[in-house]
Amino acid sequence: MIRFIKSGLFRLSPGHHSSHRWYGYYKERALERALRSEFKAEQLSRGYGRWLDERLVEYPWTLSKLAESSTDLLDAGSTLNHRLILHHPRLRNKNITVLTLAPEPECFWYERISYVFGDLRNMYFRDRSFSTVICISVLEHVGLDTRIYDPGRALRERDPEAYLAAVAEMHRVLKPGGSCLITVPFGKYQLRSWLQVFDSVMIDRVIATFDPEEHKIFFFRYSESEGWQPSTREHAADAPYFDLHSDAPWPGCPAGAGAVACLELKK
Repeated sequence: MIRFIKSGLFRLSPGHHSSHRWYGYYKERALERALRSEFKAEQLSRGYGRWLDERLVEYPWTLSKLAESSTDLLDAGSTLNHRLILHHPRLRNKNITVLTLAPEPECFWYERISYVFGDLRNMYFRDRSFSTVICISVLEHVGLDTRIYDPGRALRERDPEAYLAAVAEMHRVLKPGGSCLITVPFGKYQLRSWLQVFDSVMIDRVIATFDPEEHKIFFFRYSESEGWQPSTREHAADAPYFDLHSDAPWPGCPAGAGAVACLELKK
């Protein structure tokens, strides 16, 4: 009941920014509703995910691409490591391994989730270990300043080409016939200390490095009036990125990406 009330208060409040005290409650309830329904990229309702960040597209899109059969799945970067996500029906029969930089407050080892700490550019796994590899909004941080994710241990790097080494590793550990699902912020290129926004050239380099047997790319863009909606490479090419803590003025998108690219790569 408390969650319901605070979520409703967020809707009624002015200034629907992610810094709002009840933003998390509203986002969690919206994500719960989205994950209960079948995600159809071309049929998103008007206002879908309004006021909310790109996870309202990335999670449903990724989970909709998973088969219900039992497989070995790698979460490259630990974006699935939340109770709401791990309990989704599409993940129930999966043998899940999470590869992340450092231990996190939430940990589900008692539900037989495996955790490995390491770098996506140099994975500890054997060739062809997984039937599915998932990498949700992680590639944009590879090779940059990741100290916010692993204080005191991660390095302050500045290698914007490093994401390609991670892509090559994902291809190596994926079984033939397997799927690699990658999402990244997309739009006008930006290189920041801890993140870069992918542009069209970088998307093409990901595909060329992975060298898939087949692939599909889905683009989504946010607008204040429509929320998250399917888009095209061309229409999303100038999308902004907004860091609530350092950027001004507010560009009319939630904190985070104004557009995302979702790649489905088959080995």
